[in-house]
Amino acid sequence: MSKPLIEPPSQPAPLPTPFVRIAEPDETNIRELVDAFYQRVDDDLLLGPIFARELAGRWDAHLAKMATFWSSLVLGTKGYRGNVQEAHRPLGDIEPQHFARWLTLFLDTVNTRYEPAAAVQFMEPALRIAQSLQLSKFGWDYAIPDKQLALMASLKRLRTGRGESEFSRELPDRSHGKPFPVGLSSVENTEQRNKSSDA
Repeated sequence: MSKPLIEPPSQPAPLPTPFVRIAEPDETNIRELVDAFYQRVDDDLLLGPIFARELAGRWDAHLAKMATFWSSLVLGTKGYRGNVQEAHRPLGDIEPQHFARWLTLFLDTVNTRYEPAAAVQFMEPALRIAQSLQLSKFGWDYAIPDKQLALMASLKRLRTGRGESEFSRELPDRSHGKPFPVGLSSVENTEQRNKSSDA
C-alpha cells in the first residue's frame, strides 16, 4: 500500500482567534497602534522610501515619540514636547498624494483596532493635523480634498450625535468680517480676491 502524498495533521490546527476591537485607548494599545501603523508605512511603496530616508537609524526613537504624541492627544497625558509644523517643515518632496496615503493607512489601522467611539478620538485629531500641515505646506489656497472634509464632518456628527444643520448654528456670523483665507477650490479663492480688489 502506497503512502499518501500529504500526511494529515495528527491534530487539527486551532482556529484563529478573532481580533476584538479595543473599546478604550490606553498607553499600551496606543504603542501597539503606533507600531502597527508605522510597520504599514515602512512597507508602503509610496511612503516607505521617504520614512526610511528621514528616519534612518532613528526608528525606535520616532516610534516612542509618536506613542507619546498620541497618548498626549488621546489620553491627555501631556508628555509630548515638540512642534508638529516644524518637524515636518524640512520635508521638501511631500506632495498631496503622500498626505492622502498617510491618512488612508492611519485611519484604516485605527478603524481595524478600535471600536468606533475610541477610533474617533484618533481620527479627528489626525484629520485636523493633516489639514493644518497641508495648508502650511501647499499654501492657504490649497483645496483640502472633498473626501477629507466630508470625513471630518461625519466624524464630528458621529462624536456629537448632531445633524449638519446644528453645526451651522454654532458658527459665528462672519458676514461683516474678512473671510478665512481658505476656500474649497481655487476658483472660489480667485473670485474672493477679485471681489476684494473691486471694493
